[in-house]
Amino acid sequence: MRLLALGDIHGCVTALETLLSSLNLQKGDQLVSLGDYVNKGPDSRATLDRLIQLFDQDLLIPLKGNHELKLLTAGQLQQPQTQGELLLDAHTLNSYGSTHGPGGLEDIPEAHWRFVSHHCQDWLETEQHIFVHATPLADRAMADQTPQGLFYEKFHHPLPHISGKVLICGHTPQRNGLPLNLGHAICLDTAACEGQWLTCLDVLTGELWQANQNRQLRYFPKAPLGNIPPGNPSTHFS
Repeated sequence: MRLLALGDIHGCVTALETLLSSLNLQKGDQLVSLGDYVNKGPDSRATLDRLIQLFDQDLLIPLKGNHELKLLTAGQLQQPQTQGELLLDAHTLNSYGSTHGPGGLEDIPEAHWRFVSHHCQDWLETEQHIFVHATPLADRAMADQTPQGLFYEKFHHPLPHISGKVLICGHTPQRNGLPLNLGHAICLDTAACEGQWLTCLDVLTGELWQANQNRQLRYFPKAPLGNIPPGNPSTHFS
Protein backbone atom coordinates (compact mmCIF):
# COMPACT_ATOMS: atom_id res chain seq x y z
CA MET A 1 0.00 0.00 0.00
CA ARG A 2 1.25 3.46 -0.94
CA LEU A 3 0.38 6.79 0.68
CA LEU A 4 0.65 9.45 -2.01
CA ALA A 5 0.14 13.22 -1.94
CA LEU A 6 -0.91 15.21 -5.01
CA GLY A 7 -0.28 18.94 -5.45
CA ASP A 8 -2.53 21.67 -6.85
CA ILE A 9 -4.17 20.63 -10.15
CA HIS A 10 -6.09 23.79 -11.10
CA GLY A 11 -7.94 22.25 -14.03
CA CYS A 12 -4.83 20.73 -15.64
CA VAL A 13 -6.52 17.44 -16.41
CA THR A 14 -3.99 16.43 -19.10
CA ALA A 15 -1.19 16.58 -16.54
CA LEU A 16 -3.39 14.70 -14.08
CA GLU A 17 -4.18 11.89 -16.52
CA THR A 18 -0.52 11.66 -17.55
CA LEU A 19 0.54 11.41 -13.92
CA LEU A 20 -2.08 8.80 -13.10
CA SER A 21 -0.92 6.66 -16.03
CA SER A 22 2.53 6.57 -14.44
CA LEU A 23 1.31 5.94 -10.88
CA ASN A 24 -0.79 2.89 -11.84
CA LEU A 25 -2.86 3.07 -8.65
CA GLN A 26 -3.77 -0.27 -7.12
CA LYS A 27 -6.32 -1.37 -4.53
CA GLY A 28 -5.03 -0.31 -1.12
CA ASP A 29 -3.17 2.76 -2.41
CA GLN A 30 -4.35 6.08 -0.98
CA LEU A 31 -3.90 9.28 -2.96
CA VAL A 32 -4.38 12.44 -0.89
CA SER A 33 -5.18 15.41 -3.13
CA LEU A 34 -4.27 18.70 -1.48
CA GLY A 35 -6.99 20.91 -2.97
CA ASP A 36 -7.30 23.60 -5.65
CA TYR A 37 -8.88 21.52 -8.37
CA VAL A 38 -10.67 24.38 -10.15
CA ASN A 39 -9.83 27.77 -11.70
CA LYS A 40 -6.76 28.92 -13.66
CA GLY A 41 -6.29 25.79 -15.80
CA PRO A 42 -8.29 24.73 -18.86
CA ASP A 43 -10.64 21.96 -17.66
CA SER A 44 -11.98 22.07 -14.12
CA ARG A 45 -14.98 19.95 -15.07
CA ALA A 46 -12.93 17.01 -16.35
CA THR A 47 -10.62 17.33 -13.35
CA LEU A 48 -13.49 16.95 -10.89
CA ASP A 49 -14.96 14.11 -12.95
CA ARG A 50 -11.67 12.21 -12.72
CA LEU A 51 -11.24 12.86 -9.00
CA ILE A 52 -14.78 11.69 -8.30
CA GLN A 53 -14.04 8.51 -10.21
CA LEU A 54 -10.96 7.87 -8.06
CA PHE A 55 -12.95 8.66 -4.90
CA ASP A 56 -15.65 6.18 -5.89
CA GLN A 57 -12.92 3.56 -6.36
CA ASP A 58 -11.68 4.18 -2.77
CA LEU A 59 -8.33 5.40 -4.10
CA LEU A 60 -8.66 9.11 -3.25
CA ILE A 61 -8.81 11.15 -0.05
CA PRO A 62 -9.65 14.67 -1.29
CA LEU A 63 -8.97 17.84 0.66
CA LYS A 64 -10.37 21.31 0.09
CA GLY A 65 -8.30 24.26 -1.11
CA ASN A 66 -9.19 27.92 -1.14
CA HIS A 67 -10.50 27.59 -4.70
CA GLU A 68 -12.99 24.94 -3.58
CA LEU A 69 -14.16 27.46 -0.99
CA LYS A 70 -14.61 29.93 -3.85
CA LEU A 71 -16.67 27.36 -5.75
CA LEU A 72 -18.92 26.79 -2.74
CA THR A 73 -19.30 30.53 -2.19
CA ALA A 74 -20.30 30.96 -5.83
CA GLY A 75 -22.95 28.29 -5.33
CA GLN A 76 -24.27 29.94 -2.19
CA LEU A 77 -24.45 33.38 -3.81
CA GLN A 78 -25.54 32.01 -7.18
CA GLN A 79 -23.01 34.20 -8.96
CA PRO A 80 -19.44 33.57 -10.20
CA GLN A 81 -18.02 36.77 -8.73
CA THR A 82 -18.62 39.44 -6.13
CA GLN A 83 -17.68 43.09 -6.32
CA GLY A 84 -14.32 42.35 -4.77
CA GLU A 85 -13.48 38.79 -5.83
CA LEU A 86 -13.60 36.50 -8.85
CA LEU A 87 -14.90 33.18 -7.56
CA LEU A 88 -15.02 31.11 -10.77
CA ASP A 89 -12.94 32.21 -13.74
CA ALA A 90 -13.74 31.97 -17.45
CA HIS A 91 -11.68 28.78 -17.84
CA THR A 92 -13.82 27.04 -15.23
CA LEU A 93 -17.16 28.24 -16.61
CA ASN A 94 -16.11 27.40 -20.17
CA SER A 95 -15.32 23.85 -19.11
CA TYR A 96 -19.00 23.46 -18.16
CA GLY A 97 -20.17 24.92 -21.44
CA SER A 98 -21.03 23.37 -24.79
CA THR A 99 -20.82 24.19 -28.48
CA HIS A 100 -23.59 26.70 -27.82
CA GLY A 101 -21.50 28.81 -25.44
CA PRO A 102 -19.88 29.00 -22.01
CA GLY A 103 -21.47 27.36 -19.04
CA GLY A 104 -22.92 28.85 -15.89
CA LEU A 105 -23.45 27.79 -12.32
CA GLU A 106 -26.59 25.93 -13.38
CA ASP A 107 -24.45 23.66 -15.58
CA ILE A 108 -22.29 22.38 -12.72
CA PRO A 109 -23.51 18.84 -11.93
CA GLU A 110 -24.90 18.03 -8.52
CA ALA A 111 -22.17 15.38 -8.17
CA HIS A 112 -19.54 18.13 -8.29
CA TRP A 113 -21.22 20.22 -5.60
CA ARG A 114 -21.63 17.12 -3.43
CA PHE A 115 -18.01 16.04 -3.90
CA VAL A 116 -16.62 19.41 -2.85
CA SER A 117 -19.07 20.13 -0.03
CA HIS A 118 -19.41 16.65 1.50
CA HIS A 119 -16.39 14.58 0.54
CA CYS A 120 -13.47 17.03 0.48
CA GLN A 121 -11.97 17.26 3.97
CA ASP A 122 -10.29 20.29 5.57
CA TRP A 123 -7.17 18.28 6.50
CA LEU A 124 -5.93 14.74 7.12
CA GLU A 125 -3.65 13.63 9.94
CA THR A 126 -1.90 10.26 10.11
CA GLU A 127 0.65 8.85 12.56
CA GLN A 128 3.54 10.55 10.76
CA HIS A 129 2.08 13.25 8.51
CA ILE A 130 -0.28 16.20 8.29
CA PHE A 131 -1.92 16.82 4.91
CA VAL A 132 -3.51 20.22 4.37
CA HIS A 133 -3.88 22.75 1.56
CA ALA A 134 -2.08 25.75 3.07
CA THR A 135 0.29 26.24 6.02
CA PRO A 136 -1.18 25.76 9.52
CA LEU A 137 0.16 27.44 12.63
CA ALA A 138 3.05 25.39 13.97
CA ASP A 139 2.06 25.80 17.64
CA ARG A 140 -1.57 24.69 17.32
CA ALA A 141 -3.11 21.24 16.99
CA MET A 142 -4.97 20.74 13.72
CA ALA A 143 -8.35 20.79 15.47
CA ASP A 144 -7.51 24.31 16.70
CA GLN A 145 -6.44 25.80 13.37
CA THR A 146 -8.19 28.75 11.78
CA PRO A 147 -9.36 28.89 8.14
CA GLN A 148 -6.38 31.17 7.46
CA GLY A 149 -3.93 28.38 8.25
CA LEU A 150 -5.92 25.64 6.57
CA PHE A 151 -6.65 27.39 3.29
CA TYR A 152 -4.77 30.68 2.83
CA GLU A 153 -1.46 30.97 4.68
CA LYS A 154 1.56 30.86 2.38
CA PHE A 155 4.51 28.48 2.81
CA HIS A 156 7.20 30.82 4.15
CA HIS A 157 9.66 28.31 5.66
CA PRO A 158 7.34 27.27 8.49
CA LEU A 159 8.63 25.97 11.81
CA PRO A 160 8.18 22.27 12.63
CA HIS A 161 4.64 21.48 13.75
CA ILE A 162 4.03 20.94 17.46
CA SER A 163 2.97 17.35 16.75
CA GLY A 164 6.39 16.47 15.35
CA LYS A 165 4.68 15.25 12.16
CA VAL A 166 5.79 16.14 8.65
CA LEU A 167 3.58 18.75 6.98
CA ILE A 168 2.55 18.01 3.37
CA CYS A 169 0.83 20.96 1.71
CA GLY A 170 0.24 22.90 -1.49
CA HIS A 171 -1.09 26.42 -2.16
CA THR A 172 2.22 28.26 -2.59
CA PRO A 173 3.42 27.78 -6.19
CA GLN A 174 7.07 26.79 -6.62
CA ARG A 175 7.60 28.36 -10.02
CA ASN A 176 10.80 26.49 -10.83
CA GLY A 177 8.65 23.35 -11.01
CA LEU A 178 10.20 21.57 -8.03
CA PRO A 179 8.64 20.98 -4.60
CA LEU A 180 10.12 22.84 -1.65
CA ASN A 181 11.27 20.21 0.84
CA LEU A 182 12.38 21.45 4.28
CA GLY A 183 12.44 17.96 5.79
CA HIS A 184 9.76 18.75 8.38
CA ALA A 185 7.50 20.41 5.78
CA ILE A 186 7.06 19.87 2.03
CA CYS A 187 5.16 22.11 -0.40
CA LEU A 188 3.92 20.23 -3.49
CA ASP A 189 2.36 23.09 -5.48
CA THR A 190 4.70 23.17 -8.49
CA ALA A 191 2.74 25.58 -10.70
CA ALA A 192 1.12 23.09 -13.08
CA CYS A 193 -1.28 25.77 -14.33
CA GLU A 194 1.63 28.09 -15.15
CA GLY A 195 3.36 25.74 -17.56
CA GLN A 196 5.30 23.81 -14.92
CA TRP A 197 4.62 20.43 -13.32
CA LEU A 198 1.94 18.59 -11.37
CA THR A 199 3.64 16.70 -8.54
CA CYS A 200 2.87 13.50 -6.65
CA LEU A 201 4.95 12.33 -3.67
CA ASP A 202 5.05 8.92 -2.02
CA VAL A 203 5.36 10.22 1.54
CA LEU A 204 6.68 6.90 2.87
CA THR A 205 9.44 6.25 0.32
CA GLY A 206 10.17 9.80 -0.90
CA GLU A 207 9.60 8.84 -4.56
CA LEU A 208 8.40 11.75 -6.68
CA TRP A 209 6.50 11.79 -9.98
CA GLN A 210 5.73 14.85 -12.09
CA ALA A 211 3.71 15.43 -15.26
CA ASN A 212 2.79 18.49 -17.30
CA GLN A 213 0.23 19.61 -19.85
CA ASN A 214 2.56 18.53 -22.68
CA ARG A 215 2.22 14.93 -21.46
CA GLN A 216 5.80 14.81 -20.26
CA LEU A 217 6.66 12.71 -17.22
CA ARG A 218 9.64 12.79 -14.92
CA TYR A 219 10.57 10.75 -11.88
CA PHE A 220 12.88 11.28 -8.90
CA PRO A 221 13.78 8.22 -6.78
CA LYS A 222 13.98 10.61 -3.81
CA ALA A 223 12.32 13.97 -3.30
CA PRO A 224 14.99 16.68 -3.50
CA LEU A 225 15.80 18.74 -0.41
CA GLY A 226 15.21 22.43 -0.85
CA ASN A 227 13.99 22.72 -4.41
CA ILE A 228 17.18 21.76 -6.20
CA PRO A 229 17.00 18.48 -8.14
CA PRO A 230 19.44 15.67 -7.23
CA GLY A 231 20.92 15.28 -10.71
CA ASN A 232 18.82 14.71 -13.80
CA PRO A 233 15.48 12.94 -13.34
CA SER A 234 14.31 10.39 -15.86
CA THR A 235 12.01 12.19 -18.31
CA HIS A 236 9.89 10.86 -21.14
CA PHE A 237 6.79 11.58 -23.18
CA SER A 238 3.54 9.75 -22.56
